[in-house]
Amino acid sequence: MAGKGAVRAEGDTASTPAPPTAFGRSSRCGDVGRLQRHRLTNLDPTPNTITDPTEVRPTGFWKEPRRLRKSSDLRTSPLTWGGGSALRVCAEHRGGINWLSLSPDGQRLLTGSEDGTARLWSTADGQFCALLRGHESYVTFCQLENEAAFTCSADRTIRKWDVLTGQCLQVFRGHTSIVNRILVTNDQLFSSSYDRTARAWSVDKGQVSREFRGHRNCVLTLAYSAPWDLPGAPFEEEAVAGGLLVTGSTDGTAKVWQVASGCCHQTLRGHTGAVLCLVLDTPSHTAFTGSTDTTIRAWDILSGEQLRVFREHQGSVICLELANQHVYSGSADRTVKCWLADTGECVRTFPAHRHSVSALKYHAGTLFTGSGDARARAFDAESGALQRVFRGHAFIINCIQVHGQVLYTASHDGALRLWDVRGLPRAPPPRPAAPQRSLSRLFSNKVGCAAAPLQPA
Repeated sequence: MAGKGAVRAEGDTASTPAPPTAFGRSSRCGDVGRLQRHRLTNLDPTPNTITDPTEVRPTGFWKEPRRLRKSSDLRTSPLTWGGGSALRVCAEHRGGINWLSLSPDGQRLLTGSEDGTARLWSTADGQFCALLRGHESYVTFCQLENEAAFTCSADRTIRKWDVLTGQCLQVFRGHTSIVNRILVTNDQLFSSSYDRTARAWSVDKGQVSREFRGHRNCVLTLAYSAPWDLPGAPFEEEAVAGGLLVTGSTDGTAKVWQVASGCCHQTLRGHTGAVLCLVLDTPSHTAFTGSTDTTIRAWDILSGEQLRVFREHQGSVICLELANQHVYSGSADRTVKCWLADTGECVRTFPAHRHSVSALKYHAGTLFTGSGDARARAFDAESGALQRVFRGHAFIINCIQVHGQVLYTASHDGALRLWDVRGLPRAPPPRPAAPQRSLSRLFSNKVGCAAAPLQPA
């Protein structure tokens, strides 16, 4: 468990980590791929009881014993709607769920698990659609497109799957250690690995087109900016012709790579701990990175300049969400903070979590969070008011998605849960402030300021 210490930097002379054993951890104890989300702090397997009146508890068939039952045992009828109720529990996985992906058309969900499989689900009724079996170790991450599903694993491979049949269409081989993340965009696939590299692949051919070497430790997170999202300065046109890839590493740096050439465009130095999460604001070509050093930093990915440092967290920054020019950050200090992206000002703090905040999702004015206390929460993003608590998982929530009026939560307990989020209470609009006289008007009346109290206008 990561609670025994922070992520260990290995330095230049450290050897490549030993390969993982089948369906288990690496033979060395530093599986940083999973550390990024839920092994940074100790997880209490028996979270404290919450008595919040907004808490949502499963009712009827949804009362769950200590040992998870299959979803077929829990419910076989269609979804029954009821404000704030749990709609379905899908517990077919035999290991924790590490990631959850929603297809662009919103019709399917993909879960990747510690049991070495991925599963496809229908968002219409929560029914299981297909089993994707073939990896030889646990699935670290997954991405679902409308036509295909992509998974990566501790077995060092990436796989492409047919979403209708569940058949494996392509195996991408080349990484020499755990593959932590993948990112599919257009006809390219990008991957990051514990072997200290990132790679670009042809989705159709399954072959490596570029290898990005330069990080001194595990590469965790990825973001990509397409060439049409970048400014067209003549001296930069050739450099950004294939777009820019941004990577974050446990070596404490982020790097910007020219995809066309494979060259390092910029190294973003400033963090004093592992870079765990990364979001990219493409219009402003700004990257936001979160680290174990408790800070968030904003960078210009073209110039490499550090623009701002966000400093108010008291623990590792585990996850980031960018929405409406606001940056939301989830931390091991049990809070979420909201920052103005262009100034770095912290404008709101969302407390109430009993453990590290492991997942964030902004949707239609509501901020949904997942935590190491095994609960999901809904907050009014504008006011910060806690709207609802969703209880039922037994372990940390690793990922959340929202589609329509349903919240999907995936947990290390092996279950995917569907929750009704209709009727979330909205915070009352702020009361209009009483009209005030401007400072320039007040202080232009020198006699009134010096000799007498202010009188109503």
